[in-house]
Amino acid sequence: MISVKNLQFSYTRQPFIENMSFEVKDGEIFGFLGPSGAGKSTLQKILTGLLRNYAGSVIVSDAEVKRHDNSFYENIGVDFEFPSLYEKLTARENLKFFSSLYKKQTDIDFLLERVGLLHEANKKVAEYSKGMKSRVNFIKALLHDPILLFLDEPTSGLDPSNAGRIKEMILQEKAKGKTIILTTHNMYDATELCDRVAFIVDGKLRALDTPRNLIMSRGASKVRYTYSQNGREEGREIPLNQTGEDSLLQSLLRENRLLSIHSSEPTLNDIFVEITGRRLL
Repeated sequence: MISVKNLQFSYTRQPFIENMSFEVKDGEIFGFLGPSGAGKSTLQKILTGLLRNYAGSVIVSDAEVKRHDNSFYENIGVDFEFPSLYEKLTARENLKFFSSLYKKQTDIDFLLERVGLLHEANKKVAEYSKGMKSRVNFIKALLHDPILLFLDEPTSGLDPSNAGRIKEMILQEKAKGKTIILTTHNMYDATELCDRVAFIVDGKLRALDTPRNLIMSRGASKVRYTYSQNGREEGREIPLNQTGEDSLLQSLLRENRLLSIHSSEPTLNDIFVEITGRRLL
């Protein structure tokens, strides 16, 4: 679906994105993961044709992005982090207007119902909360049933319930065979949703793999257990793959003396810090 080779881009004379290459497969959720200012949103603007003065090759749906025509936008949907809506119009009026820009259209009320806003559809957007605006902005990207979605921090500002609703819809879009580009600094969203993630720091691609492979290749899962010893609670932590060799743990299991036992593994944020030296949040 997407092929990027030797991409370079600069806002000034200083390079901002340097020699970046990657590919995105049809039907996968591909995440750009990095801290604020890393170049994620700039990369999204290049992939969606908003910035064309780049060097290198950026092919989306078999066409070089800088040479696309308006039909390009019939196949992509974009949800920027900050809502782009007309505040004096209602949510339904906004969606009807944006829907009119495309040849293919979907049921607006169905989309409003999916994000829990059908009963608020005739309220002016100016009266909406930040989270409500974010949900309208999200379904705006789905109005023309595009085959490729660009989502920039789609759960930002949402409570856990509505964030879960949006993530469920993202997975449903993937199940339809759509390709989804997720730009985020939220490691939980990336781990939960993405088939593969790319670590981006200072305009450079630092790592690219599945979240699971990145986690397991850099850190071992661990087991921590506690037990009573001479009236005191003691604790011990060992690698998961060494539990069979831990004589103390084996003894405690036989004697039923364990107070607690927990397994854990590094988070995607831990791996990001180890590889890049930077934090996501």
